Amino acid sequence: MLRRLSAPTAVTLLMLSAPGCVKEITSDERLDRETQNLAVKDTPGAAELQKLTCDDTTEPLNKARNVNRPETDRLVDYIELYSSLRKRTATFEDAMNRNPDLSYREGSQQLVNAKETCVQQTADVRVEFETYIRELVDVPTVQEIKGGNTVTVARLDFNTLRQAIETLEPDDKDSLLNRVANAEKKVAPASAPAAEESSGGTSSGGGRKRGK
Repeated sequence: MLRRLSAPTAVTLLMLSAPGCVKEITSDERLDRETQNLAVKDTPGAAELQKLTCDDTTEPLNKARNVNRPETDRLVDYIELYSSLRKRTATFEDAMNRNPDLSYREGSQQLVNAKETCVQQTADVRVEFETYIRELVDVPTVQEIKGGNTVTVARLDFNTLRQAIETLEPDDKDSLLNRVANAEKKVAPASAPAAEESSGGTSSGGGRKRGK
């Protein structure tokens, strides 16, 4: 026959057993902990981040700025430089967000400075990159004299211009892409100037002027 515990005894037993209770964590909480641990584990460490720098932009930026080079080539250089800077900046920010200790440990000031340099360089190059893209979109074609005829030709490779717009991702990306598509429709086919072919590939005069 079971004995019924008095109220004081039951309370005492409950108090004695309480400290030994282990809280069971949910599967979501366990997943969060494992994800956080994995994120820190996979995050580049200080030694890896120290190898990253954004101080090497002078030469590629000068190439992209060179007005004597083909405009398609210049645009490719801007695309590559901006993409590289953005990737390096994202690496710094992602690593420091996942592992905040990287910003406060001994010698961390070097990493913080390197990150700030990347952020600033990326912002500066983006301004130049966007300015150049908008210039090209505003005037995407030129007028040339071929075989005595004036024809509209592309100022640069339109696919490269589209790639540049996609890389920049401005708020009006769709509008810019539509303008490029409309400009492409106005360009004369490469074989259009038949008069030039009939003259043996030579013309009495030639010229180029920008068009829209």
